[in-house]
Amino acid sequence: MSQQKLAVAMIHGIGVADNNFDSGISQEPTFFQPTIQGILANFAAELEIDESEARSRLAIEPIYWANLVQEEQDQLWEKINSESLNYGQLRFFFVAFLGDTVAYQITSQKDRTLYDRIHRQFSQGLKNLAQKAGSKAPLCVISHSLGSVIASNYFYDLQQFRNSADKQGVIPELVKSEIGDTALELGETLQLFYTLGSPLALWSLHQKFDRPIRVPAADLQQYYPGLFGEWINFYDDSDVIAYPLKPISPEYEKAVTADKSVNVGSVLTSWNPLAHLYYWNSEAIAREIARRLAKTWQTLNQG
Repeated sequence: MSQQKLAVAMIHGIGVADNNFDSGISQEPTFFQPTIQGILANFAAELEIDESEARSRLAIEPIYWANLVQEEQDQLWEKINSESLNYGQLRFFFVAFLGDTVAYQITSQKDRTLYDRIHRQFSQGLKNLAQKAGSKAPLCVISHSLGSVIASNYFYDLQQFRNSADKQGVIPELVKSEIGDTALELGETLQLFYTLGSPLALWSLHQKFDRPIRVPAADLQQYYPGLFGEWINFYDDSDVIAYPLKPISPEYEKAVTADKSVNVGSVLTSWNPLAHLYYWNSEAIAREIARRLAKTWQTLNQG
């Protein structure tokens, strides 16, 4: 009997253009490596297998979008950066976060170019996962910072498209044309959702965020009866961008399985806003996610 692989999508948050802080921070296409290594090692330990076997059981796909906004952000920083300004690193941090955030917003239905380009990138990542793990593979999404907003938006649009009688405008043709017809690509097998340093609470007054996405997806039981699902929100108390999600509303209280406080960063960053940049380096987060993936794999493949 063939084994069912698990699909893991990873989407980054703010894009830092260079190594102003250290080699673990820059949101280059390698942003995911510390988390991948941690997940593989802990997944292997949980199942008592070697890491090469762990790699065969997990299909992991990083979704990288910083390149879509980086050039304009770099140009802005060059214009406003000055040695006379204090807190240069913190300023760079906030320019990166706010720059990405502003660029991603939809200003009107006619001006949503970057929003749709980023979502097309997301859809391509899911397409790759469907090819690697199978069209009906259970889907785990790990998202950091603004990436959690992007992921939430993406699945919200999919779920609204499915439930809306008037489908016009829910997903534009630019994105819809890239979405395949597999259960995974349609978000029907979304099982695990992990938000790291998420600013979703700050978006909760926006109409698209007053109602959370459904995790697990409503159709998951159709494919895997009895399979558990969860949404865990990790946040560092020193991270001024990240907040608990369950207190937002009764809907979020029900949708989010747990808000978990974690300590991320080094002795220089774990106590200040720069902690926001270090969730991908957290062994504790990687270990917790790996445990859930191992539990899922055992449920599906060992009965």
